Amino acid sequence: MKNLNIIVLLSIALCYSACTADKDENLDSELLKVLNEADPVNGKEGFLLPKSFDYSSIPQDPANPITAEKVTLGRLLYHETGIAVDPMHPEGEGTYSCASCHFASAGFQAGRFQGIGEGGSGIGGNGLDRLRLDTYQPEELDVQPIRSPTTLNVAYQELMLWNGQFGAGGDNVGTEEEWVYDSPLAANHLGYQGVETQAIAGLKVHRMDIEEALIADLGYKSLFDAAFADWVSADRYSRETAGLAIAAYERTLLANRAPFQRYLEGKENALSPAEKRGAILFFGEANCVNCHNGPALSSMSFHAFGMKDLDQCGEEVFKTTPNDAAHLGRGGFTKRASDNYMFKTPSLYNMADSPFYGHGASFRSIREVVEYKNGGTAENSRVPSNALSPYFQPLGLSQGDIEDITAFLENALYDPELHRYQPEMVLSGQCFPNNDTQSSADLNCN
Repeated sequence: MKNLNIIVLLSIALCYSACTADKDENLDSELLKVLNEADPVNGKEGFLLPKSFDYSSIPQDPANPITAEKVTLGRLLYHETGIAVDPMHPEGEGTYSCASCHFASAGFQAGRFQGIGEGGSGIGGNGLDRLRLDTYQPEELDVQPIRSPTTLNVAYQELMLWNGQFGAGGDNVGTEEEWVYDSPLAANHLGYQGVETQAIAGLKVHRMDIEEALIADLGYKSLFDAAFADWVSADRYSRETAGLAIAAYERTLLANRAPFQRYLEGKENALSPAEKRGAILFFGEANCVNCHNGPALSSMSFHAFGMKDLDQCGEEVFKTTPNDAAHLGRGGFTKRASDNYMFKTPSLYNMADSPFYGHGASFRSIREVVEYKNGGTAENSRVPSNALSPYFQPLGLSQGDIEDITAFLENALYDPELHRYQPEMVLSGQCFPNNDTQSSADLNCN
């Protein structure tokens, strides 16, 4: 009898194992099917991110080809607090960097509902505990009237920012009248794509300087010489070249070690059954891929989904009001009424690193966003119903479907090793991404 029981148990175990394998094979087959339908030309390869060292495969501006020398320089400058030399107050000097609002552990976002560069204090809680330095008045802070977007996977963004205002090509052709001189938008006249234009403009907007004497003092001159040997020395040390180096580095920030990327490379056990079911819905029935497509699961499309603006997010925010032009999205830049309330489709990788979602940080979990999209009802009364995107419609997903899509977004699209893109130190020797007194204590440096 004992032997018979063992045989029965073994039979049940084998049957369960076979059934489970069949289910996994069915999921893999269905996922491959929807991927091929989502990209009929490239199939699943159309969603693969290149390796960060494979420069020839990374989308880039022909006017700023990626080189190892530029990436090396840009990686340091992006994190360098030593170039923050033109602050509003003396105590702000050397305390912030590009990475203050776009650092690795926050998925290259700010880690809080509103990023604070100059005038901020602390970084505890992965950026969440960064507050206003008490010597800065609210109007003096370096903040934006909208949630800081990620710099991860920006190689797939021809235009930058939520309204796409930076970049001389693509949909910005015809907007030249808005490129006002003596404004950040004047950088568009240089003719570069969005990543480069934003990096160049951002150095000035955020009161960072690049000049030969400073660069030499900090130890960067030889790196500029190596990265821009084909530039005449009179033009080699400038915000333009620094921005080009930072942009080259930013283009290598790719979430190519996420489980979904490993799955696309052939590792079928990289995703759980729930994540596979979520992916099947994402690329299939839920049709999320209509806007979130390509390797970065983003696009250069702009849509109005009726999400709240930053001044409505519930926390204390600075330098934004109900009438802020930023709340008009694309229309705030183009001045075209047909573009009002439309915001650029973001990349979906590593969203779990920074728990604020939507251009106004009105959602606090990925599941909340999925539920909102499923419901198809706008939360922002400022957005007229006739301005809403035709893609913002009730999806009719079940709670189980929502759980599966959330699992795909939270886990399958999460690269756990983004610190590989961060330098061990910058040449000034200062703390980064911030170097104010509280941040230095939080980071346990200096």
